[in-house]
Amino acid sequence: EDEHYVTSAGWTLTSIEHADLIVSRGTFTINDGTTITSKNDDEMNYWKVMEEAMVVAARRKVPMLVTNPDKKRPDAGLPPMPGAIGDTYERFVWTHHCHPVGDMTEESARDYVKRIGKPFGEVYDIALSGLGNDDDDRRSRAIMVGDALETDVVGGSAAGVDALWVVKDGIHGADVEEAEGGAEGVLSSFNGMNYATYAYGKTIMPRYLTDHFRW
Repeated sequence: EDEHYVTSAGWTLTSIEHADLIVSRGTFTINDGTTITSKNDDEMNYWKVMEEAMVVAARRKVPMLVTNPDKKRPDAGLPPMPGAIGDTYERFVWTHHCHPVGDMTEESARDYVKRIGKPFGEVYDIALSGLGNDDDDRRSRAIMVGDALETDVVGGSAAGVDALWVVKDGIHGADVEEAEGGAEGVLSSFNGMNYATYAYGKTIMPRYLTDHFRW
């Protein structure tokens, strides 16, 4: 599936030493066109191969395309998603080219990772494009519904769309149950560390909260 995804875009899989682009769309296999490394077969080896590839790519400043910016999967243990790989790669690029080796800043390292999907603006522009030509009107007619503060609520806020935060379903459910102050405590904690998230230092506040969202 990963190989078809890449080749259908007209790209060719190759080794990290020769690659012009890294595509991060999942967290189960690493495919360089010759060898497929599976996390399900050997998780320790999977992460070893991942780290080795990131080191080589970071030295070469190979750009990365993250096709799903989510960082955590709402499964047991909250396993990482492609967005977490993107964050890790940014740190690899930065640490390989910052002072005293070079002059790259932590912020400029973001230029080497392009993320497509919430909370980034392109998807909201596409979604809102069918609601007429009046920008203010169409944003007032839309709402972002989601469980993740970093992608759903941050995305809605950045797009100028009201956000409905689903607090007990999804990745924050356990934290909401355990945190002092419940949902407010989790939100306060998130905003206290928002410099390390897609909020990039901006405080967020969902317009609405609900325990569950079910059809």
